[in-house]
Amino acid sequence: MANHKSSLKRIRSSAARRLRNRYYAKTARNAVRRLRAMTNKEEALAQLPKVTSLLDRLASKKTISKNKASNLKSKLALYINKLG
Repeated sequence: MANHKSSLKRIRSSAARRLRNRYYAKTARNAVRRLRAMTNKEEALAQLPKVTSLLDRLASKKTISKNKASNLKSKLALYINKLG
């Protein structure tokens, strides 16, 4: 068990941050999954800016890395362009 006040606070804050990061990362994964499941190109094109914005926000807050966000956005754009 931690002995210092600062280390106790660090434990509390890191646990809260971990829960928040897990929630937003899971939300992003679900959004990407829903977008990949779409078969209508118009619907997917309408949804792409929202998902892109979500990924950019998470990358700026360092919940996911900027490279992961970039890779996901690139793959989603390729997927949507291939939709007929």
